[in-house]
Amino acid sequence: MASRISELVLDCTDPELLAGFWCQVLGYVELDREDDGSIEIGPPGTGFGGPQPTMILSPSSDPRRGKLRLHIDVNPVDRDQDAELERLLALGARPADVGQTGDEPWHVLADPEGNEFCLLRRRLDP
Repeated sequence: MASRISELVLDCTDPELLAGFWCQVLGYVELDREDDGSIEIGPPGTGFGGPQPTMILSPSSDPRRGKLRLHIDVNPVDRDQDAELERLLALGARPADVGQTGDEPWHVLADPEGNEFCLLRRRLDP
């Protein structure tokens, strides 16, 4: 058996803000809060150890430097890419420029703290 990703940890200045944003983007719910201010979010009814990784939004005052070396890709599950782009922008995402040409079949966005992520074209089963 190989390993699998169980959690993604994202350092941020405002875990509350990002937990709310990513819960809406992914259809996740809050699973846990730690004394240090970290918030864990994940799929409803499954949580940690389920088939999908959870996310931990961990408070940090360290400034971010440059482009993230790792980013999240998301795919629409119940609408096409254009409709999902509209929804994500309404939730607080914004277009981000990481050097793309404009001909890519994906959109590069940033969450409310500027962490880049991509909206891919292919629709996935929920």
